[in-house]
Amino acid sequence: MHAIPAPAGPFTGTMNKKSILIIEDDLDIQDMLAFAMQKEGWILRMAASGEDALRLLKQEAADCIILDIMLPGMDGLRVLKKLKMESLYRSIPVIITTARGEEADIVAGLELGADDYVVKPYSPKVLIARIRAALRRLEEQAAAASPQSVEPSRWQQGQLSLDSARHEAHYGETLLELSATEFALLQYFLSNPERVYSRNQLIAAIRGPDYPVTERSVDVQILALRKKLGPAGGMIETIRGVGYRFKGRMSP
Repeated sequence: MHAIPAPAGPFTGTMNKKSILIIEDDLDIQDMLAFAMQKEGWILRMAASGEDALRLLKQEAADCIILDIMLPGMDGLRVLKKLKMESLYRSIPVIITTARGEEADIVAGLELGADDYVVKPYSPKVLIARIRAALRRLEEQAAAASPQSVEPSRWQQGQLSLDSARHEAHYGETLLELSATEFALLQYFLSNPERVYSRNQLIAAIRGPDYPVTERSVDVQILALRKKLGPAGGMIETIRGVGYRFKGRMSP
């Protein structure tokens, strides 16, 4: 378990440097990521086990977490569950990495609160792009919560409501436990009801243009979001051959 201060890059001043916690037991992958990310201006912290990572987080927070599922001792999904149970860590975006690309494994991670996933073997450039997108979403959420923001911060459709300033979504009185990506998808749907969007349009809206993700990944995220919405999941309608639409009210 160690920290790797990145060389001076596009950021100026220590306070502006983002801290990335990489939980990965393969030392070759740790070295590869450290080399690939050296120009990003991030402070990298490495942990070879879930237990070490949790101890490290108690000492110093992180802005983004890269989490391998296959770890010695406590596996990545158990680590993720513990992170999302703690209010101090719940809002930290988590990108899971896994050699198991089956849909069930990916959905399990997303349902536990992961914001994104990358299947091994992956390109470091792809992972870096996803980290940048996760950090950008955090900045956008902070801007939305700013008192100077003039954009709408609350939406409601039936019993489903979302408050972007508080980063909370409810179905009736029930607080929905959504990942950052799921929250962004729901906010986009609520603010654009009855419009049909392709998968690529949804990716561009919540991640930015040219984000390196497959259309199938969008389907997995939508599936996880529908499950978490419970009775309101049916408000997200699949338009076969096109994409998705958020219905303004639920069918009887």
